[in-house]
Amino acid sequence: MLKTPKSLLLIGSVLCMANACNKSNVPTSSGAKPGAGFQISGQLSNAPAGTKVYLAELGEAQFVSRDTATVDDKGQFTFKGTVPEAGLYQVKLNDQNQALVALDNSTQLELKGDATRLTEGYSVKGSEDSEMLRQLGSVLSKGRESGQALEQRYNAAAAAGRADSMQAIEAQFMAAQTRNSATIKKLIRQRPTSVASAFVVNNLLNLEQEFPFADSMATLYKKAMPESRYTKALVARLDPLRATAEGVQAPEINLSAPDGKTVPLSSLRGKYVLLDFWASWCGPCRKENPNVVKAYQKFKGKGFEIYSVSLDQNRDKWLKAIKDDNLTWTHVSDLKGWESAAGKSYGITSIPMSLLLDPQGKIIAKNLRGPALEAKLASVLK
Repeated sequence: MLKTPKSLLLIGSVLCMANACNKSNVPTSSGAKPGAGFQISGQLSNAPAGTKVYLAELGEAQFVSRDTATVDDKGQFTFKGTVPEAGLYQVKLNDQNQALVALDNSTQLELKGDATRLTEGYSVKGSEDSEMLRQLGSVLSKGRESGQALEQRYNAAAAAGRADSMQAIEAQFMAAQTRNSATIKKLIRQRPTSVASAFVVNNLLNLEQEFPFADSMATLYKKAMPESRYTKALVARLDPLRATAEGVQAPEINLSAPDGKTVPLSSLRGKYVLLDFWASWCGPCRKENPNVVKAYQKFKGKGFEIYSVSLDQNRDKWLKAIKDDNLTWTHVSDLKGWESAAGKSYGITSIPMSLLLDPQGKIIAKNLRGPALEAKLASVLK
């Protein structure tokens, strides 16, 4: 089954968060200048007089209702107020008709659309951040539709046993994902110091794969808006990744092997090393092990080794899994589970997790699976 990329799912989940709104008072900002504030001037077609329109703020986990307006007999409505800081908000008629906008205390926004299909097509004027979000929603919606069509073709090919077709469709899917990421980054670059772009970097990009780009944007955000919650959220997610970003030296690990002897990760310098975090109790890890075994058997005599760090707590179960899965390479563990010293130094929050190191101990790839691992090893071990 094709795995839909996060970028195609997030926009839908952001919109669906409105289903769990919490009512609260409209916030005010002690830092707002007297008379300063935002205004949203709305114009809706196909909206009978008396139609309710809601304004909700995007919080940490859901939209929080902030205000309500009523459409007049000309299809017009207005929101006015102040906000505690620049942020993302939702103008909503119902769960199927909503628009994501950016507001600060100087925003004068005009929003127009059809009340029966607001999400599908609306226009904004007076806010470049809101226009960016509108473009983003359009791009991701089209990408999601394309992804769903490819997934249907993929499932049909799988049911018919057409392996070649499945592989071709998967390649198309990955190419589409790459194009989507490129489009997202292009939009981000157009608004390099805005809360909208900071939100998009943090939520719509794979921060591990896009670390250099995300880190460069975070540097800009820290200079332009250091106190923004969006800047702080992005920095908090990037900091643990910094030590394991591609191109950096892998932190040293000194843990005990099954025989009790300490085996430093650096003892394998001079070879390409797959640093693999796993555990006997981890189902996905055990399912991936045959692929790792296959790669090891193919490349172990050509300058390739594996250094497996277990997040087990039970020694017997750890050793049994090593034997049962035929894992004939270097194994270490301090048997502290998620409190593993190595796990903490690498910011491990889920397993399986793997990093490929070059002969000098620098990280050159992360989370390579199955054919991707073999292809990378074939490339570097020419």
